[in-house]
Amino acid sequence: MGERLKDKVAIVTGAGSIGPGWGNGKATAVLFAREGAKVFAVDINPTAVEETKGIIDVEGGKCVIRATDVSQASDVEGMVEDCLGAYGRVDILHNNVGIIEIGGCVEASEESWDHVNDVNLKSVFLTCKYVLPHMEAQGGGAIVNISSIASTRWLGVPYVSYSATKGGINQITKSIAIQYAKKNIRANAILPGFMNTPMVVEGLADAYADGDVEKMIEIRDNLCPTGKMGTAWDVAYAALFLASDEAKYITGTELVVDGGLTCKCV
Repeated sequence: MGERLKDKVAIVTGAGSIGPGWGNGKATAVLFAREGAKVFAVDINPTAVEETKGIIDVEGGKCVIRATDVSQASDVEGMVEDCLGAYGRVDILHNNVGIIEIGGCVEASEESWDHVNDVNLKSVFLTCKYVLPHMEAQGGGAIVNISSIASTRWLGVPYVSYSATKGGINQITKSIAIQYAKKNIRANAILPGFMNTPMVVEGLADAYADGDVEKMIEIRDNLCPTGKMGTAWDVAYAALFLASDEAKYITGTELVVDGGLTCKCV
């Protein structure tokens, strides 16, 4: 076990995984615990977050879980209250919840647009709304928000709501970073590129390869300069750095984790 987050309390949203394997939130929750954090892991799917807790428990880490819909204010407020009840403080807020629904402005329904905005963007607003006062009162904290290179680039698939919400996350992050800089609260965003995670398998196989998961993986691998998509652990280690005191002079940044993909995107 490491000590990069020793005795820090970390809320990790989206800490379950939508399918078999390692999603970004699941990997981050486990890694934070391995580095000494007391993890408060939440997910809308209680079974998924229980699996994450089981891994942390077996490894000797500390984890409390809660089933939470982070698009609902009352649920988020309760999440923060329960974390304070369990651990007494919140040092790290890691916003990992995110969904993809395919479609451009014409193809996407209004209902789809609203749903993606609620899950991806409103959730970040709500978690920050209820966590920031406690971070300010305790004298500091770190927020790490998961965005995407889709916030700055066209990536070959029309998912306008996903791209728009990730762009919004970038700006929320910068706004918080400046407003709270003198209060010892940092806010940073991670912009993953093409990642091989359960969410990608669940959400993009139809868009890339008519439902053929292996073909979709092959296509996306070939688009990456490294020849392979990244994994949830690549995102998790970036989050660990930004959440730790090693990044104490880093705020308002957009850390791209994409194997060089945006270097060749125009």
